Amino acid sequence: MPRRVMQGVVVSDKMDKTVTVLVERKVMHPLYKKFIRKSKKYAAHDETNVCKTGDLVKIRECKPISKRKVWEVVTESA
Repeated sequence: MPRRVMQGVVVSDKMDKTVTVLVERKVMHPLYKKFIRKSKKYAAHDETNVCKTGDLVKIRECKPISKRKVWEVVTESA
Protein backbone atom coordinates (compact mmCIF):
# COMPACT_ATOMS: atom_id res chain seq x y z
CA MET A 1 0.00 0.00 0.00
CA PRO A 2 1.50 3.38 -0.96
CA ARG A 3 2.24 5.93 1.72
CA ARG A 4 0.32 9.20 1.71
CA VAL A 5 2.35 12.35 1.04
CA MET A 6 1.17 15.85 1.98
CA GLN A 7 2.61 19.34 1.70
CA GLY A 8 2.31 21.97 4.39
CA VAL A 9 3.93 24.74 6.40
CA VAL A 10 5.83 24.25 9.67
CA VAL A 11 4.03 26.19 12.40
CA SER A 12 6.03 24.96 15.42
CA ASP A 13 9.54 23.55 15.90
CA LYS A 14 9.83 23.84 19.68
CA MET A 15 9.90 20.08 20.32
CA ASP A 16 12.97 17.88 19.93
CA LYS A 17 12.93 15.94 16.62
CA THR A 18 9.29 16.90 16.05
CA VAL A 19 7.64 19.65 14.01
CA THR A 20 3.99 20.64 13.72
CA VAL A 21 2.90 20.94 10.09
CA LEU A 22 -0.26 22.79 8.99
CA VAL A 23 -1.79 21.20 5.87
CA GLU A 24 -4.52 23.11 4.01
CA ARG A 25 -6.90 21.61 1.46
CA LYS A 26 -9.82 22.96 -0.54
CA VAL A 27 -13.16 21.17 -0.34
CA MET A 28 -16.29 21.95 -2.29
CA HIS A 29 -19.41 22.59 -0.19
CA PRO A 30 -22.02 19.98 -1.18
CA LEU A 31 -24.99 22.39 -1.34
CA TYR A 32 -23.52 25.78 -2.22
CA LYS A 33 -20.71 24.49 -4.51
CA LYS A 34 -18.26 26.97 -3.01
CA PHE A 35 -14.69 25.95 -2.23
CA ILE A 36 -13.85 26.07 1.49
CA ARG A 37 -10.34 25.94 2.97
CA LYS A 38 -9.94 23.25 5.60
CA SER A 39 -6.75 22.83 7.60
CA LYS A 40 -5.31 20.29 9.99
CA LYS A 41 -2.12 20.10 12.04
CA TYR A 42 0.09 17.01 11.97
CA ALA A 43 3.00 16.12 14.26
CA ALA A 44 5.87 14.99 12.02
CA HIS A 45 9.23 13.42 12.86
CA ASP A 46 12.27 15.56 11.98
CA GLU A 47 15.31 13.46 12.81
CA THR A 48 17.96 16.15 12.23
CA ASN A 49 16.02 19.18 13.61
CA VAL A 50 16.55 21.00 10.29
CA CYS A 51 13.05 22.45 9.79
CA LYS A 52 12.23 25.90 11.14
CA THR A 53 8.93 27.76 11.53
CA GLY A 54 7.62 28.97 8.17
CA ASP A 55 9.36 26.31 6.05
CA LEU A 56 7.40 24.55 3.30
CA VAL A 57 7.82 20.78 3.78
CA LYS A 58 6.51 17.48 2.49
CA ILE A 59 5.49 14.85 5.02
CA ARG A 60 5.02 11.12 4.44
CA GLU A 61 3.06 8.56 6.40
CA CYS A 62 5.22 6.08 8.35
CA LYS A 63 4.93 3.51 11.11
CA PRO A 64 3.92 4.92 14.53
CA ILE A 65 6.83 6.65 16.26
CA SER A 66 4.83 7.76 19.31
CA LYS A 67 1.19 8.24 20.32
CA ARG A 68 0.64 11.19 17.95
CA LYS A 69 3.53 10.89 15.47
CA VAL A 70 2.81 8.79 12.39
CA TRP A 71 4.31 11.21 9.83
CA GLU A 72 7.91 11.99 8.89
CA VAL A 73 9.45 14.95 7.08
CA VAL A 74 10.60 13.91 3.60
CA THR A 75 11.90 17.09 1.96
CA GLU A 76 12.25 20.70 2.90
CA SER A 77 11.35 22.89 -0.07
CA ALA A 78 11.81 26.32 1.49
